[in-house]
Amino acid sequence: MTSATRPQLDLRELALDRPNQAEARTKARRKPLLTRYLIPGGIVLGFVGLIAVAVSDQLLPRHEVTVSPVVVRRAEVQQEGTPLFQAAGWVEPRPTPINVPALTEGVVEELLVVEGQPVNKDEPVARLIDIDAKLSLRQAQNTLQLRKAELESAEAELKAAELRVEFPVHLEAALADAESSLAQARTNLAKLPHLIKAAEARAVYAEQNYEGKRAAEGAIAGRLIQQALSEHTDAESQLTELRERGPYLQKEVATLEEKVTALRSQLNLLIEESRQLRDAHAKKQAAESRVAEAELAVEKAQLNVDRTIVRSPVAGRVLTLVASPGARVMGLDPAGGYSSSTVIQMYDPARLQVRADVRLEDVPLVQPGQPVEIETASSATPIKGRVLLPTSTANIQKNTLEVKVEVEDPPPTIRPEMLVTATFLAPPTPESQLDEVQETERLLVPRDLVVTSEQGTAVWIVTADGTAALQSVTLGKAGTEELVEVVSGVDPTSKIIATGQQGLEVGTAVEIVGESSAGN
Repeated sequence: MTSATRPQLDLRELALDRPNQAEARTKARRKPLLTRYLIPGGIVLGFVGLIAVAVSDQLLPRHEVTVSPVVVRRAEVQQEGTPLFQAAGWVEPRPTPINVPALTEGVVEELLVVEGQPVNKDEPVARLIDIDAKLSLRQAQNTLQLRKAELESAEAELKAAELRVEFPVHLEAALADAESSLAQARTNLAKLPHLIKAAEARAVYAEQNYEGKRAAEGAIAGRLIQQALSEHTDAESQLTELRERGPYLQKEVATLEEKVTALRSQLNLLIEESRQLRDAHAKKQAAESRVAEAELAVEKAQLNVDRTIVRSPVAGRVLTLVASPGARVMGLDPAGGYSSSTVIQMYDPARLQVRADVRLEDVPLVQPGQPVEIETASSATPIKGRVLLPTSTANIQKNTLEVKVEVEDPPPTIRPEMLVTATFLAPPTPESQLDEVQETERLLVPRDLVVTSEQGTAVWIVTADGTAALQSVTLGKAGTEELVEVVSGVDPTSKIIATGQQGLEVGTAVEIVGESSAGN
């Protein structure tokens, strides 16, 4: 093969594509840094992290807390006398304080008692200014005397009316007079015919005398003729008058007969006298009523004078002084309120009660007649009591219901408004339920360690791995003032966090630095 046909070798293809010298030096420096420092350092940091995680609980500071154990008690269900729960309360009069009012209007002059003083029934407790009351009494007494005088006048008038009815002599006199007039009129009427005959005779004689003398006119004097004429005329006139008198006499007789009849009827009926008698009776009754009214006014005025001394209606002890000297009291004025007439308030030391604030969860355990033990600082021994009834007054802020408890045989050392602690005891178990009575175990925790929220009730506990946890619990009905029963959520080994809850969160590592004793 000649050189012309022999292929030419290109040695450039065998050449290595090397970087320039600067890049070669840089890469040479990087490789020892990565392999010598970074990879070993990462391995060391990994081991350090694992060790830190493993010992972090011992290295990091823990939240210091103290714990309270769960109290375990055994009690007999519904055993008579078993304490069920406690409630705070205060003493008050039963059923209410006794208001001692002023029964008449006036101004208080002097108080005769002080607070806490024993008072007997009808004992004076205050005195009112009595000047006006005494003046009213004198005025009423004067009015009574006037009314009695009016009564005496009415009685005298009645006596006269009774005599007029019993002895109507005035009517008898009038009747006798009328009968006399009637008899006279009848006599005159009977005499009239005879008088007429006599008048006629006199008239005939007078006429004949006149005619005779006139016939002898020349022989006798004219005077005699005139006298005979006058006598004749007079006789004629008398005859005419007698003849005309008859009808009048008859009418007079008839009138007198009617008058006599009327007077006789009036005498028999005594109409006017009976009316006067009834009127006199009515006047006497009116006078007696006015006297009685005046006597009532005197009694009322005397009562107002007596009521200026305010007296205790019952035996007891003074609770408070409501009025003070110079204060005006309204008495029985309907426009005034009850407090406007109250002078003092009293209470019966033998009738006291306790108004206890019972938690709403304990209300179902309250029964009328249930025994209660009442404790107060003023009494060395517990005082017996019994439940009267729950009231209708609930306290929305304290979440309680007021329950009235009767104090049996209250000692003299207790007073109204004293604070007490009432322990409600289990009532007697009915015989039908005695077989069901059994012992049960109760878990109690301090009441102030229970956290209440919208989600329910819970307590802070320390878990087995030393962290804090908010454990939900269900509360029961039993307990005391400091402890409350827990039905579920904890057990006798649970450790309730008592102090150190500030800033505590679920899962926070805690360290128990002490243990507090649970309340009794």
